[in-house]
Amino acid sequence: MLVFDMARVAGSGNAASRVAAGSVPADHSRPVEVLFARFAWGAFFYLVAVLVFGAFVRASLSGDGCGTSWPLCDGQVIPVEASSARIVEFTHRASSGLCLLLMGGLYLWSRRIWPRRHFVRVATGVAVASTVVSALIGAALVVFQWVTHDKSAGRAITMPLHLMNNYLLASALIAAAFVARTGRTPTFKGQGQVGSGVKWAAGGMFVLGATGALSALGKTAFEHELSGVRGFAERITLHVASDAHPLLKGGIVHPLIATSVGLLIVWICGLLAQSRPTPGVRKWARWTVGLYLAQMAFGLVNLLASAPVGMQLGHLALAVADWAALTMLALHALSAPVPAVEDKPLADRARVQAAWAGRAKDYIALTKPRVVSLLLFTTAAAMIVAQRGMPDPWLMLLVCLGGYMAAGAANAFNMVIESDLDVAMERTSHRPTVERRLSNRQALVFAWILAVGSFALLWWAANLLAALLALAGLLCYVFVYTLWLKRRTWQNIVIGGAAGAFPPLVGYAAVSGELSPLAWTLFAVILAWTPVHFWALALLIKDDYARAGVPMLPVVKGERVTVNQIGIYAIVTALVSVLPFAQGQAGVFYLVGSVALNVGLMAQSLRLWRTAERPEARALFKFSMAYLALFFVVVAIDQARWF
Repeated sequence: MLVFDMARVAGSGNAASRVAAGSVPADHSRPVEVLFARFAWGAFFYLVAVLVFGAFVRASLSGDGCGTSWPLCDGQVIPVEASSARIVEFTHRASSGLCLLLMGGLYLWSRRIWPRRHFVRVATGVAVASTVVSALIGAALVVFQWVTHDKSAGRAITMPLHLMNNYLLASALIAAAFVARTGRTPTFKGQGQVGSGVKWAAGGMFVLGATGALSALGKTAFEHELSGVRGFAERITLHVASDAHPLLKGGIVHPLIATSVGLLIVWICGLLAQSRPTPGVRKWARWTVGLYLAQMAFGLVNLLASAPVGMQLGHLALAVADWAALTMLALHALSAPVPAVEDKPLADRARVQAAWAGRAKDYIALTKPRVVSLLLFTTAAAMIVAQRGMPDPWLMLLVCLGGYMAAGAANAFNMVIESDLDVAMERTSHRPTVERRLSNRQALVFAWILAVGSFALLWWAANLLAALLALAGLLCYVFVYTLWLKRRTWQNIVIGGAAGAFPPLVGYAAVSGELSPLAWTLFAVILAWTPVHFWALALLIKDDYARAGVPMLPVVKGERVTVNQIGIYAIVTALVSVLPFAQGQAGVFYLVGSVALNVGLMAQSLRLWRTAERPEARALFKFSMAYLALFFVVVAIDQARWF
């Protein structure tokens, strides 16, 4: 995101500087400045056309149309022989050269209007530099023959850098046009969490763009391999296979990262609209979110349709449009008046900063270690089930660590998103984010580090399938449960509880590289067990939920309906747990152990149904935790034949 801090820029006597200083209204720009802004916008739209056409050069396999010579086309200024690939490549070079002339003209023009070190002059200077860098990257692609079906590491590194540099170029043009027209100078100085939010949103978009470039590159480089694939399922298998090329794996990683970055974009747009509630900020926050959702929908269709060339170009155009909207949002937010009272100061700031041990404890608290411990137990047990014995200790340690990081990231995201609910609930009112021992920004940074680290660790230590399953659990918890269901329906835990059922899938996949029917049965057992466990807790803290306005079952339907539902799901849990034995996947030891546990679960549920009081609810809640742990002990012992 191109936003320059103009605290160092010398003042000037022209109209734009007086507008920035607040001495004249923002709409009193001189005609020449308005004309400059329009020309800069025209250069931006021309740039978009050049970028989209550049993608067509790659997708149409025309990158070698002019051979390996640059800047000449096969040694000629204007090629004589006109093959289709040569025409496409030469047209792209010519249009890119015109882009450089446009940027140079803008820079020279800005020197005639604004003084040295003025924002607009700096922005147009960056535009020129970025255009030169893009030209050099294009030259490297041609000279080193990183074109058509090339799969080299050099091309895989260069293509994402090329896109990110063009993002910078686009932001430079937009920023120059914005400041020239409005006279408002954006700055990060004194912006607090607004400035941090802009940086994180831009960083997320950069990461998303880089993975998108790799995904598109994989489509081009492996065109022959992909052309023979029939059906969506077969294409996915080709991307996630353990021996798949990294460029092909990028094709499945990109949509998952897009979902993660989407959470960040939605949250930051809401933050900016709330912290700087000006019409411009609100307008561009809506555009940024709307274009992002449109881009995700377009990308999904792209994935299902096996990414035809036209769809690839449309997806890129939407990506650039969303980046432009985010740039406009940042410019409006960073040039808006800063409220006199900004973010609440962190509680006991000096004490917290001095107590490093206390800070570490706060970060650990973000991950909810007591909750995660039970999930890790199911992960380890599922690894034993998949191995039919004790797996490699180092693999088990690393997979459990990766699983902890994924679950901890989900919990940290949850604390940031639900900070308004946590304040109203006694049970959660002492969390680090509520008492401001950690800021939301610190919690988000920590969550992102855990999420990315978890994916990388699980992929490296185990396989891509395990990493994807852990990420799917994280996304399910954040998007499906926290953002979508929790505040809308009492069925939130029934559906959103699936997030807690992913750990055994992660453990099983980490060992076997696939998911058997038994692994999915373990998933189903946790899914059916979750309402029994959670609604028992909800009965104990229903007053908290009522104060916070969360539509948990005891709050909206009452205690009697809740205990009835608990009984129903206890029966469903028992029925699901019988499936492994009925399908011949488990032995007699499993049958005896699971029956005993389910009899206990239904007995505790019946006791609560007869007497719906706090002691009975607490007893069922505690027994449900023991039930799940012992159930996985039983299935692990049965599969390992340790009896």
